[in-house]
Amino acid sequence: MGKRERWRDGGATLYVDRGAAHGDRGAAPGMPAGHPERLEAAAEVPLEVPVEVPLEGPLEVPLEVAASYRARTRGLLGRDGIEGAMLLTPASSVHTFRMRFAIDVAHLDRRLTVIALTTMVPGRLGLPRLRARHVLEAEAGAMAAWGLRVGSPLRVRLTAR
Repeated sequence: MGKRERWRDGGATLYVDRGAAHGDRGAAPGMPAGHPERLEAAAEVPLEVPVEVPLEGPLEVPLEVAASYRARTRGLLGRDGIEGAMLLTPASSVHTFRMRFAIDVAHLDRRLTVIALTTMVPGRLGLPRLRARHVLEAEAGAMAAWGLRVGSPLRVRLTAR
């Protein structure tokens, strides 16, 4: 998305960097980058633990953009699932009342960097995040499969009309 482009309802492609998050390269799982104990924690990891090697290039995920009030209000209500993900913009929180399935929720800042991740079951009200400008929703477990985590940068390419 360029600075001059406006968000609009419709299809798009989400690009997820399958490598480590910015500033988190080489850090042990669960340890913040630059943490003084990260090397000690990494040394304690048993050798039998499988290591995931990031694949080359970003992962492409089909994306639905909900930018209008009507599309954001409808969201994933009345569906039994979603292929890919849905981006609500602008948004800082979501709810799962009247939803039929659990979802993963990623709060994104204005640069499309993940600032918070959570999984929500149906019938819950999510807390708003102060810096969040967009919310990304997908079926529960999808974001973990994509390798998404706090600090992950995302890119969106809108489908031409």
